[in-house]
Amino acid sequence: MKYLDEYRDARIARVLAAEIARYTTRPWVLMEICGGQTHTIMRYGIDEILPRGLELVHGPGCPVCVTPLETIDKAIRLALRRDVILVSYGDMIRVPGSQLDLFAAKAQGADVRIAYSPSGAVKIARSNPDRKVVFLAIGFETTAPANAMAAWQAKSEGLANFSMLGSHVLVPPAIRALMASEN
Repeated sequence: MKYLDEYRDARIARVLAAEIARYTTRPWVLMEICGGQTHTIMRYGIDEILPRGLELVHGPGCPVCVTPLETIDKAIRLALRRDVILVSYGDMIRVPGSQLDLFAAKAQGADVRIAYSPSGAVKIARSNPDRKVVFLAIGFETTAPANAMAAWQAKSEGLANFSMLGSHVLVPPAIRALMASEN
């Protein structure tokens, strides 16, 4: 499959690692930002084929890790409303609020559903016109366009039952804060 299989080709990965090694003339420290990146690096052994002079550091965390407590609490309050279906990415389900998490809210009867993209939340709204569907739209600035597209799609379809609780995090300020830290 074009643009997918290329990323799973071990031969290409080895060639790229060798190219990285060629450019690693002094120690480098690279930071992956998101837990998904860390997971992929470790799962596929990418850290094992990189040159010894290249150190990987786990970064500030994905938006899941830095979503404000107030936003999580708002999502939980919304989820507990009987007229609401709260749609979230799966990794937000166990993020603790001040009292409970979305998983516990679901156990208490909240209608919490997992989507793999903002368009999945729009699909849920389309299928449930009698319920309010709130998408917990978290992410770095790179996810904002997909969330905006979902809002545009819902509006263009006349889905008045679709809304978002947004929490977008900018990467540059987080990196600046890390770079300014003595640690």
